[in-house]
Amino acid sequence: MSNGSFFSASGRRRGGTLALVLATLAPLGLGGWLLWDNLGQQDDNGGGAPASSASSLPTVSSTSSPLPAQPPQPSSPSPKNKSDDKPLTGKVVVLDPGHNPNNRDHTAEIARHVDIGTDEKECDTTGTATDAGYSEASFTLDVARRARTLLEARGATVKFTQDGDRAFGPCVDERARIGNSARADAVVSVHADGAPAGDRGFHVILPKSVRGGDADTSKIAAPSRRLGERVRGEFMDATGSEPADYIGDGSGLNVRGDLGGLNLSTVPKVFIECGNMRDSKDAAELTDPKWRERAALGIAQGITDFLNG
Repeated sequence: MSNGSFFSASGRRRGGTLALVLATLAPLGLGGWLLWDNLGQQDDNGGGAPASSASSLPTVSSTSSPLPAQPPQPSSPSPKNKSDDKPLTGKVVVLDPGHNPNNRDHTAEIARHVDIGTDEKECDTTGTATDAGYSEASFTLDVARRARTLLEARGATVKFTQDGDRAFGPCVDERARIGNSARADAVVSVHADGAPAGDRGFHVILPKSVRGGDADTSKIAAPSRRLGERVRGEFMDATGSEPADYIGDGSGLNVRGDLGGLNLSTVPKVFIECGNMRDSKDAAELTDPKWRERAALGIAQGITDFLNG
């Protein structure tokens, strides 16, 4: 066999073999390309995405930075403590509106004397009034009722010594017993003064430490001072009033041992003289309902501060 015939036959054999191999691999290559193309068109959630050109596909590098961590999700707020809305829940407050609008019709009854431990004093008095006739008894009831609304909204149990529902009084010794029997956490007696015209301002009366007969304030003098200081501060803030310029040392605090409502108390108690009804400028405030609402707020907030420590 010549060399030419050999290469010719060999070439034919090689060409046939190559064609067979290509024919076998062609379907596999097409199927692989289709599989790759299909996988490349999946979105992050496994769903099919619209076809796109190869140039639009992102290039992923093995050195790419990791995806940033998800920011921390805010935690759900903790349930609001009911005590936030009702800070005085479980507390008992006694409000003692000074005098009584009906006392003027029972002068004989309120003139009798009662024992206050260290002395004797009148059962009660009619109280004072502005030059225009607005009575202290009407003022004290209005302010005390406004303060009651505020304190009850804060969860306190509020009791009155009188709510205009008595023929007269009660007498000063009974007023003290009402607070004692209620085991009050705080008692505030609301008043307005009848000093000479020209004297202005408010003051808080604190019990002196006294002992005698049924009177013993030795255990309540200190907590009563704290109560008085809280009421003084909040009353000033709420009303803008200044401490009285005609009594004490100008601090707005006055210590007395001659008041039966204080002497006979066994629980923390103070009086507040909210202003001078005989002075025209003070009287203008005392007769203003908006000012009285601020006065009630100051008293209620002072009590709240004291009871919350």
